[in-house]
Amino acid sequence: MVQQNIFCRDKLIDKAISTNEEWDVIVIGGGATGLGSAVEAASRGYRTLLLEQHDFGKGTSSRSTKLVHGGVRYLRQGNLSLVFKALRERGIFLKNAPHLAHQLEFVIPCYTFWEKAFYGIGLKIYDLISGSLGLQHSRILGRNDVLKRLPGIEPEALCGGVSYFDGQFDDSRMIVNLAQTCSDHGGVPINYFQVVQLTRTNGKTDGVVARDMESGREYGFKSKSVLNATGVFADQLRHLDDPIQSPMIKPSQGIHLILDRSFLPGDVALMVPHTDDGRVLFAIPWHNNVIIGTTDTPVQDIELEPQAHEDEVKYLLTHAGRYLTKRPKASDVLSVYAGLRPLVSSGTSDTKSISRDHVLFVSESGLVTITGGKWTTYRQMGEEAVDQAAKVGGLDARKSRTRNLKIHGAEGFFSSDEHYGIFGSDAESVKNVVESEPSGSEQIHPRLPYSKGEVVYSVRYEMARSVEDILARRTNALFLDASASIEAAHVVAVIVARELGRDDSWVERQISQFSTLAAGYQISDAVSREVNPAPSSS
Repeated sequence: MVQQNIFCRDKLIDKAISTNEEWDVIVIGGGATGLGSAVEAASRGYRTLLLEQHDFGKGTSSRSTKLVHGGVRYLRQGNLSLVFKALRERGIFLKNAPHLAHQLEFVIPCYTFWEKAFYGIGLKIYDLISGSLGLQHSRILGRNDVLKRLPGIEPEALCGGVSYFDGQFDDSRMIVNLAQTCSDHGGVPINYFQVVQLTRTNGKTDGVVARDMESGREYGFKSKSVLNATGVFADQLRHLDDPIQSPMIKPSQGIHLILDRSFLPGDVALMVPHTDDGRVLFAIPWHNNVIIGTTDTPVQDIELEPQAHEDEVKYLLTHAGRYLTKRPKASDVLSVYAGLRPLVSSGTSDTKSISRDHVLFVSESGLVTITGGKWTTYRQMGEEAVDQAAKVGGLDARKSRTRNLKIHGAEGFFSSDEHYGIFGSDAESVKNVVESEPSGSEQIHPRLPYSKGEVVYSVRYEMARSVEDILARRTNALFLDASASIEAAHVVAVIVARELGRDDSWVERQISQFSTLAAGYQISDAVSREVNPAPSSS
């Protein structure tokens, strides 16, 4: 087992700046694609540096639907190539991260007999495409079977349904474990390190200048290849490389609502493959709550903290209400979060029809850009990106190892404890910190399942640097209950400050900054009134 103190920001920075050797690969971006690429490069033995301007997974990668899936919607669109690749990667994902990913049953409720036949045939094709990496087979269900699996589903006119299986995972924890995996294999992943300049020699990109966002100091790093894996921010980095390059990203926003489990009791997910405007609707059990998603809204502004739009909230509540006997209202929403998809422009204004496949691009200077895609195919994207970076940088050709590479935490001992199980083989280390810390086992808030000792562990061994890092990405607190997270901010800030040696003014700033951020995860009174207007008096 890798020693925990290797994954320490200060030590990784010292390792990065103390060497005069040229890096083989510098990866810019600490989301799923960037970290997947860094793990790919480091596991091949390439000298690998990853730089992330904020925290690992700050962007879209921590705001997903939490699914590892082939994409039933893409099957319906006839994109068999994308479905095939995604289903293959789904199997690899579940095999290599079993502490974070598991299979989940979905049921498509059918209210006409032709729907049952249509989706039943389609999902048999889905099974066949999965091949040897498939999960349990789909099957057609009668009305009573659907009602048993989906208590809370609208029973009127229900004639049956179709059951199939896909994967579910914890995206925030996966991000942390990928960064640890990169470090385990000799790579150097650093958060809060922003690339501010690309350097060149004889017209070829040969490194970066990056700023430590905590100290303000800037450092130069030379590399044989530079990989742009910044997701929706890819065009901004491409602009640094060449100001006249045409934009390639057409961002789409997807939002999700978090409701109490009472809206969909049980452990089976609801999937509606085709709503009024052709979108997919999910209602998914998650941490004793339910995720309702998602939307597909074209946006112009690319921000680190995108906000859910009023019409998106209304859309999800309205459509969820058509299928659930307990109709959700805006006041029932515990948290709402938005993420931006880095779709690659196809010339159409309809983001729903843009392919979710990824694109690999090499500029004249040799900057390699990988963008598009989705969480399920992160590993394949990393493999292809590093293959290309190796060619650009003239590196020795080395075979990929990641198809059979266990993610950090997946090797060795697994905790059977439902709460600590997501730490995998690190579970005992987490428990030791919780038990050894004064008040370590106390919850940070009565409505949140996380302890003070877990906060300590995340700062010491998972590179958490702020209240937001703890409540949004080392735990799922902000996504589970935004109000409770705001109330927990003070407790968390005091612990983080003690561990990092920060003063009282830092604590106050952190509480204020997090409270402002978390307010964006709550539905405002104005939106609530618009979505659920008060009945008019007669």
